[in-house]
Amino acid sequence: MIWLQTKKIFIVIVGALLNALAMNFFLIPANVYSSGFTGIAQLLSKVISDYTPIHVSMGFLLLVLNIPVAILGWKKVGKSFTFYSFISVVLSSLFLTILPVYKFSHDILLNAVFGGVIQAIGVGITLKWGASTGGVDIIAMVLSRMKDKPVGPYMFVLNGIIVMTAGFLYGWEKALYTLVTLYTSTRVIDAIHTTHAKLTAMIITKKAEELKKAIHASLVRGITMIPAKGAFSNETKDMLMIVITRYELYYLQRIIKEVDPKAFTNIVQTTSVYGFFRRD
Repeated sequence: MIWLQTKKIFIVIVGALLNALAMNFFLIPANVYSSGFTGIAQLLSKVISDYTPIHVSMGFLLLVLNIPVAILGWKKVGKSFTFYSFISVVLSSLFLTILPVYKFSHDILLNAVFGGVIQAIGVGITLKWGASTGGVDIIAMVLSRMKDKPVGPYMFVLNGIIVMTAGFLYGWEKALYTLVTLYTSTRVIDAIHTTHAKLTAMIITKKAEELKKAIHASLVRGITMIPAKGAFSNETKDMLMIVITRYELYYLQRIIKEVDPKAFTNIVQTTSVYGFFRRD
């Protein structure tokens, strides 16, 4: 368990560092904007510096914006997920402050693409290990649970506000390149993790009772048990079917690996759920 937590902390550190590298070496020098709370902090820092005599660092703004979100996530999403997400935010803010802003390329398209890819790798590996980079992910998760709607529309609206504001204040060319960054980062995150709000796991195992108890101990989700039989081996097994959110995927994978590493698991996208599905 200690080794697992150590690896998780290491992944969170790497993800935060990649996020800061993408911002300070590619996106900020090119005036191309990120998505989510990172983009909001970047835009606010730029506006405050340009229109007032005050300079507020992006790292500080990112941390301040995420404090109320972390409190909300702690109450509504889960303590472990929120704890690691907030660590990611704190480290990102620290790295953004420590690392210098340096322009590797004068080509705005290269900056937009490479910044989006590097940032998305950081976000993707962080999500894959059961945390997030904070901000919009936590808010979207809370709204998704309350309204039972996909996370995508909330992300789209917030990112649309960032793009429109950037275009209005600093020129529509910058806004268009920001869209390139958003598209690139979304595609990379899709490849590393998943953007599906809900997933269905079908687990075929010989240790159904042990697995059921372990899942119920960590996740408050209903499980349907279905008798199964191997067509080739004729072995009698059980299939456990469970619907989870994308943020619970990491924890389910860890449970299966610990209880029954030989279990066959199929994870599929769930477009909608009818009937009771716990959201709080």
